Amino acid sequence: MSTTSTQSGSKAKLPPRVTESLVNRLTAMVTAGTAGEAREPFEMTEVYTGDVVGYLPQSSPEDVKAAAEIARAAQREWAARPLADRLAVFERAHELILSEIETLADLIQIGCGKARRMAIEEACDTPMVIAHYLKTAKKTLKPKKRSGPMPVITTSTEEHRPKGVVAVIAPWNFPFAISMSDSTPALIAGNGVIMKPDNKTALCTLYGIELLHKAGLPRGLVQVVCGGGPDVGPTLIDSVDFVMFTGSTATGRTIGEQAGRNLIGCSLELGGKNPMIVLDDVNLDEAIPSAIFAVFGNTGQACMHIERIYVHERIYDEYLRRFAAAAEELGKTLGASYDFEPEMGSLVSVDHMKRVAAHVDEAREKGATVVTGGKPRPDIGPAFFEPTVLTGVTKDMAHATQETFGPVVTIYKYSGVDEAVALANDTDYGLNASIWTGNIERATALAERLEAGAININDGFVTSYAAKGTPSGGVKQSGVGTRHGAAGLLKYTDTINVGVQKKQIMAARASMPYEKQLKSTLLTLRLMRRLHLG
Repeated sequence: MSTTSTQSGSKAKLPPRVTESLVNRLTAMVTAGTAGEAREPFEMTEVYTGDVVGYLPQSSPEDVKAAAEIARAAQREWAARPLADRLAVFERAHELILSEIETLADLIQIGCGKARRMAIEEACDTPMVIAHYLKTAKKTLKPKKRSGPMPVITTSTEEHRPKGVVAVIAPWNFPFAISMSDSTPALIAGNGVIMKPDNKTALCTLYGIELLHKAGLPRGLVQVVCGGGPDVGPTLIDSVDFVMFTGSTATGRTIGEQAGRNLIGCSLELGGKNPMIVLDDVNLDEAIPSAIFAVFGNTGQACMHIERIYVHERIYDEYLRRFAAAAEELGKTLGASYDFEPEMGSLVSVDHMKRVAAHVDEAREKGATVVTGGKPRPDIGPAFFEPTVLTGVTKDMAHATQETFGPVVTIYKYSGVDEAVALANDTDYGLNASIWTGNIERATALAERLEAGAININDGFVTSYAAKGTPSGGVKQSGVGTRHGAAGLLKYTDTINVGVQKKQIMAARASMPYEKQLKSTLLTLRLMRRLHLG
């Protein structure tokens, strides 16, 4: 075990792969103190212990402007490179990330406190995204020539050109996966990127950028700024051509408003209060383990995780009994270590743990039943909380309607499918929904009635999110825009229409009376429709 030297506070004991020199090298990548007055650095801590890991420089608005200038200059040269050259960088980055998966997992765990299995799975998300765009980017970005308004004589070509500089504002719950997976298509499309990771979890993102540099990404093309959202966010949005944000609905609304005033695009993946509907023909041997992961994976800190389960009355008692027993067993595997023994890790911070606990305490005080869990576990670490199952939650309780974003779920009973659909859709959010049944045709019909951007049948959320060829996003208050698929690449481009007229036939002819021109035009339009030439 290595120990980082710090300015104050306890010294964190970390895995051998994470050394003081590595931490210092990574934090030096942040644009801070170069264009404005130096600010007090952020004290990074290991979630498991609260011990100090290092100090992260904080950027000023002037630093953000300087970062944008550097990224914009580098972007012009990057965009001029052939697409094949840009893809070659990511071909190398794919292998580098896989080769450094253990170090990435260490850095993810230090900042997030998640179980190692989840850290490894998070690190694997970016290679999956890279592999998809290595396969599809050439076809997606290739200019597409089409006929113009008059066949043969006119043509129209659709081109996709990079927007310029993209801001990627990444959250703390999947800091490496989201920051790198959102930046990858932006860079492949020919953009520069200004990355703003969360202060608590910046190290893994910085390491990912270092690997991109090793793969051949030009220096300066990706800039990193750090700081509180109100401190650097407004200047960041004013300095870029597109914003990719993942986080709360409240912050997303603020970002969307500023982007709108600037007439730039934005893609926002926001909150969720995701339901699961369990039909009465379900195989509980399969459904219970999957639901446990859908609720408690990443300690419940996933935008798409399940917080509400609606179970048919015929199987409700058995489902609740088995689910609660499985949750209780999971609670016995809570642990703070850099190996694969713990199946569930910590919440990201003490502050967030207190918020989760407040939702549970309020529900209990107002009459809800805590079937299992419901308590912090300071004996394991400062931000640990037990996997928790509630019943009897009513709409006057925060957990009923607000995103708790922790290892807490309420299980409800329903009597008919119409009731289940109404309950599932009774939310301002629409990010993810899940259906469990032994009849796929029945589930597919039910899925048509659910209001969510992702709907998983016989799975919680992994199947839809891991399908990198299909766009993923939210509806209602859960966001605007998508990631993944062709749309996840094209959103970082401006669509250009280049029209060519080979012979001047579309202009008005002075020698022909307008009434005659009108008759000729109408005849032509009808003929083109019949011949399918429009």
